[in-house]
Amino acid sequence: MPETGCREFPDPMPAPNGRTVAESRVDMVELVLPNDANPLGNILGGRVMHLIDVAGAIAAKRHSRHVVVTASVDYLDFVHPIRVGQLIRLQAFVTRVFHTSMEVEVHVFREDFKTGDLKQTSAAFLTYVALDDEGRPAAVPPLILKTPEERRRHREALKRRRNRLAIAAGAHRRYFEEKP
Repeated sequence: MPETGCREFPDPMPAPNGRTVAESRVDMVELVLPNDANPLGNILGGRVMHLIDVAGAIAAKRHSRHVVVTASVDYLDFVHPIRVGQLIRLQAFVTRVFHTSMEVEVHVFREDFKTGDLKQTSAAFLTYVALDDEGRPAAVPPLILKTPEERRRHREALKRRRNRLAIAAGAHRRYFEEKP
């Protein structure tokens, strides 16, 4: 190679390789047992929230290849009950990556394994922060968008993030303001 008068140095911070939405996808299924249920025979809301967080964290970990911690969970409704003996099915995937955080969308379904009936019962958006080995926030690889649906979700995630941050700022003022 001819001498050009300047030396090339490797980039000290090479751009991490991106990952697709499909690479983060999680599909979890559990049988709802009496131990998971309230006196009416419906799965406990706290158990559903736990499973949402587990599915979301797995998706975030698959994308980032780091340990992740939950930073926030958006509003959550329980639209339809999931009964003992039915299956609870959760689908999770990364919708947007920021610098050290990721938004993950999680859908919850009840599945009647006798009839095959599948009905969505809940959905939530969660934010996870990737951590390095010392427990500090770590950079997350970019998200590679392949479909119009993925691009739409990606755009909408920015709006949700802005709302989340505004709500959090108000809550933090209330939590940490000096009391007279």
